[in-house]
Amino acid sequence: MRVIEITQHGGPDVLQIRERPIPVFKAGELLIKVQVAGVNRPDVFQRSGNYAPPPDASDLPGLEVAGEIVDGDFSETHFKKGDLVCALVPGGGYAEYCTTPAVQCLPIPKNWTVLEAASLPETFFTVWSNVFERGRLTGNETLLVQGGSSGIGAAAIQIATALGHQVFATAGSDEKCRACEDLGAVRAINYRTEDFVEVVKSLTAGKGVDVILDMVAGDYAPREIDCMAEDGRLVFIATLGGNSAKLNFSKIMMRRLTITGSTLRPRPIAFKGAVAAQLQTRIWPLLAAGEIKPVIFKTFPLEQAAQAHALMESSTHIGKIMLTIDGPKDQQQ
Repeated sequence: MRVIEITQHGGPDVLQIRERPIPVFKAGELLIKVQVAGVNRPDVFQRSGNYAPPPDASDLPGLEVAGEIVDGDFSETHFKKGDLVCALVPGGGYAEYCTTPAVQCLPIPKNWTVLEAASLPETFFTVWSNVFERGRLTGNETLLVQGGSSGIGAAAIQIATALGHQVFATAGSDEKCRACEDLGAVRAINYRTEDFVEVVKSLTAGKGVDVILDMVAGDYAPREIDCMAEDGRLVFIATLGGNSAKLNFSKIMMRRLTITGSTLRPRPIAFKGAVAAQLQTRIWPLLAAGEIKPVIFKTFPLEQAAQAHALMESSTHIGKIMLTIDGPKDQQQ
């Protein structure tokens, strides 16, 4: 099968097309003939040497796919050979075939194409587990999404809005801010020309937001503390702005703030399976009803994975970047 290998740590050009044997599924796993794979920031981190795959995972990049189940262990799953699925995978998505635990697979949402469905797993698993489980967003609470025009950001805005929450977002241009508001954000803040702390405090009558989803970290952290409501939760999922910051712990204690974060890839299969079940129950009906829509910026053929990574690193995209591999990508369920 054709795969994309990371030939050495470095820039996008280290991604090269190669041939490898089709992987062999293990107990509890399914073998998927991949039609589309998503490109995500962790793939870029892995390529540059900053995000090693778990010991038992493929060394190939790619954490989400969609395609046809062609083989596997069907003993404890309702899926069968020939089903079309989208799936969170432990690695190996940039390939014509990929294995993953059956519990991490989800059906293609009704009225969604295979291409569109492939954009879901990594971002939706991440948003659900961090915003709604770790961040405990509930009731009439508010959410601030840092980097609202990214794939993660677009998912967070749409999911939280569809579930009835007021969402604010930051982005790096007026065009990206408009895109965030089109997705449901009540106000998008251009962080290059506006102070998000001042805007958020103004929009919430001085209260601040209840939950912040942040992929920046660094010097954003102390400013985020200043725009959080009492008992607010700050959830980190990446550190694009740096790994350290100077914090005022008195503010954290006086206002009972929670600072937390997580990475998805190392979590146990059982945890990911539980998230998949929650997504299918709570979010998949919203996808089928058209209340949440795909946000795909550009697709590349597998052989152009390097160009896809270059686009990701340019941060000029709005939404998801995808790799098309094989099969009827426009097929709907």
